[in-house]
Amino acid sequence: MLEFSGIIVAVLSGVLVAALVFYVWGRRVERRATEQSQRLVLAAKEELMSVRENLHKSLDDKLAGVDRREQDLRRRDQQLQERGSALNKREQDINAKLEHVAGLTAQEAKLELITQLESEARNDAAALVRTITEQAKKNADREAKKIVALAIQRIAAEQTAEASVSAVVLPSDEMKGRIIGREGRNIRAFEAATGVDVIIDDTPDTVVVSCFEPVRREVGRLALERLIADGRIHPGRIEEIVKKAKSDIDAGILEAGEQAVYDLGIRGMHAELVTLVGRMKYRTSYGQNILEHSKEVAWLAGIMAAELKLDVPLAKRGALLHDVGKVLTHEHDGTHVELGIEMATKYGEHATVINCIAAHHDDVPHESPISVIVQAADAVSGSRPGARREAFETYVKRLTQLEKLASEFQGVDKVFAIQAGREVRVVVTPESVDDTGALRLTDEIARKIERELQYPGQIKVVVIRETRAVGIAR
Repeated sequence: MLEFSGIIVAVLSGVLVAALVFYVWGRRVERRATEQSQRLVLAAKEELMSVRENLHKSLDDKLAGVDRREQDLRRRDQQLQERGSALNKREQDINAKLEHVAGLTAQEAKLELITQLESEARNDAAALVRTITEQAKKNADREAKKIVALAIQRIAAEQTAEASVSAVVLPSDEMKGRIIGREGRNIRAFEAATGVDVIIDDTPDTVVVSCFEPVRREVGRLALERLIADGRIHPGRIEEIVKKAKSDIDAGILEAGEQAVYDLGIRGMHAELVTLVGRMKYRTSYGQNILEHSKEVAWLAGIMAAELKLDVPLAKRGALLHDVGKVLTHEHDGTHVELGIEMATKYGEHATVINCIAAHHDDVPHESPISVIVQAADAVSGSRPGARREAFETYVKRLTQLEKLASEFQGVDKVFAIQAGREVRVVVTPESVDDTGALRLTDEIARKIERELQYPGQIKVVVIRETRAVGIAR
């Protein structure tokens, strides 16, 4: 029992000692933990204090920078105000000086500026009006030309017919049948011999001779009148009368040239030039006879030369020959000026006369006062614009080319452009071209004209093939 009690006491003592040991050890651990936490808290407080000090320092620096910027802005604002005041004062001084120099107040200067702007606006408006007016004139010219062109298109055929035909009066309508002949042989022979177109229609007691070449038309008219007066109308007689009419026309041409030269008192002109002057009798330029025009120009040039104490005969000579090339334009290539220069040079005319021909349309410079006088006299007499002159030459050249194209085919004997170029009459040799060949030739000529020429409307191609049998009675 005592032993057991001793064991219990010993156990209790051990437990107590162990508890005491654990208590002491726990207290140490707690004390260490407390110390460590205190150290951490202290370090955190120190770091927080350091951060606060840094923030305060940074904030102070920023506040100091803001203060400095505010001071700079105030200083600049003050400087701007001072500059504004200075500028206002300077502007007042400048305005005062301007008013003193110009003698105008500000109100007067404003009115002056308004007046100037108004004047500039009026000038601009006037320029705009002028531009609009010029544009309107151009449009008006274009519309006027269009109207004139339409009018010309409507009456061109009638006007051309009137300018390219000659009427022959018949004693009776029975004469029309005799002119036509059996199966038309007389009229075919007449047209082939003269190169004109004889128009026989319902017009009473009248037939019309049509041809664009005036000398040829005059030969046809004269020959037809003589045949009617003679009464013997057949192919043989027709050829005889036509030949005699050509001879008489040539004699009349020479006589007209000699008379013109004599009337103007011109001496020593070559006979060929005299003939060319006579041929102008049968040429017209837009309704004006060229011979009468040239004589009128010569008289005017002579009067001007006399007033200016210049060579009167030389002025008349240059004036008479200034348009002489127009009688050759349907036979040769080139303008009437070029052909006139060529003829005058060929037949030994004076250099001043040649210059009158060359310069009367300003193609070359004037070399003498006489040349200027001739040009002035030509303008007074004719009043022809240059564009119409060029159109006329182009028209005649086209007719000439028309005859030339048709004459290039094999078997063609004669070619005549009639009806103002609206018809081509082609006479072929019957030995070279048969009836079938004549039909083929008609189409070939038409196709070639289409390829190589430009023309308004249509061109009629007529191929004439005539067979003759001639016998002699002895």
